[in-house]
Amino acid sequence: MIDQASGLRKMQQQNQIKVIAVSGGKGGVGKTNVSLNTSIALAQLGKRVLVLDADLGLANVDVMLGLRVKRNLSHVMSGECELDDIIIEGPAGIKIIPATSGTQSMVDLTPSEHAGLIRAFSDMQTQFDVLIVDTAAGISDMVLSFARAAQDVLLVVCDEPTSITDCYALMKLLSRDHEVFKFKVVANMVRSPKEGQQLFGKLSKVSERFLDVALELVGVIPFDENIRKAVRKQQAIVEAFPDSPASRAFTALANKIIKWPVPNHASGHLEFFIEQLIES
Repeated sequence: MIDQASGLRKMQQQNQIKVIAVSGGKGGVGKTNVSLNTSIALAQLGKRVLVLDADLGLANVDVMLGLRVKRNLSHVMSGECELDDIIIEGPAGIKIIPATSGTQSMVDLTPSEHAGLIRAFSDMQTQFDVLIVDTAAGISDMVLSFARAAQDVLLVVCDEPTSITDCYALMKLLSRDHEVFKFKVVANMVRSPKEGQQLFGKLSKVSERFLDVALELVGVIPFDENIRKAVRKQQAIVEAFPDSPASRAFTALANKIIKWPVPNHASGHLEFFIEQLIES
């Protein structure tokens, strides 16, 4: 048993895993679309990608892609199987850990149960380079736990007052209570690059005034009718319409993500794959 654990740690040291939580507070901003299309674009660039559907009570990653699921995270939490046992394969070879839908007990997991799930990733046999955590909408303990445990928090914001307000509320909680001070921002469903910059400016202005955080605009995804068409076909736009404006923007975002550094030390709180940070 000790040899196996040691082997896993060595494997993780050799293959440092980039962990990105995709969040945004408000529902309806296209967060899951950003998570999936960015994941597939990363896979198309040669990365091994695992997507965690972290909306534990209202799973939608598998639904968006029209995938059939036999077992999900509720089976892992009940002790019936391991994380590796529930993985399904999606477009471009991405791997997906599906959540459950309409199960109140999964919504009501305690912080210690969230922590147990995060730690369970260290025991996985499946190898991958990037873990994309598609969080739920809102600012629940579940969202905060997953965002805090990631290396990068990617905030998806659109040009609506409620979206900006909810993003601000999420940053406030993460910075004040969980010592997360750096956020990467994707301006989604904008009409032009200029509108994306202006949207980022609005979020930056309110953040600089009241919060001690650093924001970086890393992606501007244009409004694209092909996204709606792809959703209806239960496909990701980067596969269904690879030459569309939104697809090109997702590919540009994926190229940026590849260059983001992986931390070489632990931050002092619960993290995904913390062993590789402590021992590296």
